[in-house]
Amino acid sequence: MIDSAQLETFAAVVDEGSFDAAAQRLQVTPSAISQRIKALESRLGQVVVMRGKPARPTAAGEAVLRLARQVALLEYEAIAAVQGTVDALRLPIAVNADSLNHWFLDAMLDLSEQFPARFVVHREDEEYSAEFLRNGTVLAAVTGDPRPVQGCRVVPLGKMRYLPVATPQYADRWLAGKPLADALGEAPLIVFNEKDVLQHRLIRKLTRRRLDPPAHAVPAAGAFHQAVTIGLGWGMIEDQVADPAIAAGQLVTIAPGKYLDVPLYWQHWKLESEVLAALTAAVLRAAATSLRKS
Repeated sequence: MIDSAQLETFAAVVDEGSFDAAAQRLQVTPSAISQRIKALESRLGQVVVMRGKPARPTAAGEAVLRLARQVALLEYEAIAAVQGTVDALRLPIAVNADSLNHWFLDAMLDLSEQFPARFVVHREDEEYSAEFLRNGTVLAAVTGDPRPVQGCRVVPLGKMRYLPVATPQYADRWLAGKPLADALGEAPLIVFNEKDVLQHRLIRKLTRRRLDPPAHAVPAAGAFHQAVTIGLGWGMIEDQVADPAIAAGQLVTIAPGKYLDVPLYWQHWKLESEVLAALTAAVLRAAATSLRKS
C-alpha cells in the first residue's frame, strides 16, 4: 500500500513546482517533503519526480499522480460523509480559453454553491487539454477529442461557432480588388498562440491551399478580440462576440456564409464521485445555454 500522506505530498510538489513550495502549502519542513518523496520512490522502486524548476512527474510519476488525485477526491467525500464539514477541495481542471471566457465560469459558480470547491484551472487549447488527463494534472477537462482518455468518460457538450472577421478598413486595405485566395496569402492574421490553427483551417477551407500569411500571436481572449477590432489582422471570433460587432458595423465577415464549428466534449475520470457527478451536471447546464447542438 502507498501511504496517503506520501501521495498528498507528491501531488503538492507537482502542483507547486518545488519541494519548498509544497512544504509551505502542507505546513511542514522541506526535509519532511524530501523524506516522504524518497520513501514513496523507495516503495515503488521508481523515480517519480524530476527535480527541476519546476519539479515535474516522470512517466512513472504520472500514474502515481492520477492515483493521488483520485485518493484525495474519495478521501474528501468519505470525510464529508462522516463529519459533515470539510476543508475546501482542490479541483484541478483544464479548459480552453474561449469556453473559460464565455460559459465555463457559470459551471464553476454552480458547483461552488453546492460544495466548498477551490478550482485550479489550467487554460489549454481544446485539442491539447486531454493530455492533462493522461498525465494526472487534472481530473476533468473540456476537450476537442471525442475519444476517451483511458480511464475517462466523455460527454458531448455542443459546438462553438467561429466567424472569419476583420474591420471594414482592414478588409478594404488587404482584401479588396483581388481574389480572396490570393489576398489571404498576404493579409496579416491573428492567432491565439502556436497551437491555434483555426485561421489556417479556414484558409484551407476557402482556398484548398496551404498558405502561410504573416501572423500576430496574441495569447489572451480579450486582447485577441481587440487586436481584430483595431485592424491589426483578421481572425476567427466566436459568433456570440462577432455577431453584435458585425451588426454595429465594427466588423465584417471576410468570407460571407463561411464559418468553422468546433465540437467540445467534457472528459472526466471514471470515479463514483458525488463531486464529479455534480461538476459534470453543472458543466452540462452551462454548456446548454451557450453552445450549439447542431
